[in-house]
Amino acid sequence: MSEPILEVRDLHAYYGHVHALKGISLSVAAGEIVALIGANGAGKSTTLRAVSGLVRPREGDILIAGRSTRDLPAHQIVYLGVSHAPEGRKIFTTLTVNENLNMGAYSLGRAKATIEAHRRRVFQLFPRLAERRNQLAGTLSGGEQQMLAIGRALMSDPQILLLDEPSLGLAPLLVRAIFDTIREINAAGVTILLVEQNARAALKLANKGYVLETGRIVLAGPADQLLADARVRKAYLGEA
Repeated sequence: MSEPILEVRDLHAYYGHVHALKGISLSVAAGEIVALIGANGAGKSTTLRAVSGLVRPREGDILIAGRSTRDLPAHQIVYLGVSHAPEGRKIFTTLTVNENLNMGAYSLGRAKATIEAHRRRVFQLFPRLAERRNQLAGTLSGGEQQMLAIGRALMSDPQILLLDEPSLGLAPLLVRAIFDTIREINAAGVTILLVEQNARAALKLANKGYVLETGRIVLAGPADQLLADARVRKAYLGEA
């Protein structure tokens, strides 16, 4: 297996006095899809926000390709090859599709040819965005907004893509399409750390998984083993 592109070591994070992450450790190797599953409030989104620099750890460390990001602001973490498509999409509703994509490419400066190459790649992945390139993002459907959130995150050409609840609120057909695209993005060489409420779909897609409960990792292993684990099946797959 490849060397870890991401390592989280004994990470503690707080929201005010609330101890949200209680010493979690995980690793993601280059080329992997790793799923984080757990109930609402378990700390999944906080983990992604810590990796991307939006939440500062109180204790522990996060390494990207061996480099600590503990003291780096979020925009510098982007330059290390980390990109984040947040829960709820957080697109710029009063900007067009193209303008949203440009916002995702800010780390590339004025490299117009590179930016256009990345835009073409996004439009290949999401042809519907190409059709709506000059449309205001706020007028897109929920599925199209999710495509735009992922496309915007891809514009910086990340080494590791953090995806937070990409299927949330989408119809089953769109969920399948989004997961197919995530698989395609990974096949093109992008490592993915995936937070997903649909535990079955996430574990079927992933190489390995971690189960979080109240800020702690309680199970970890190959995704197929977690799918077969009676505790996971009962708690997250709705099986007796």
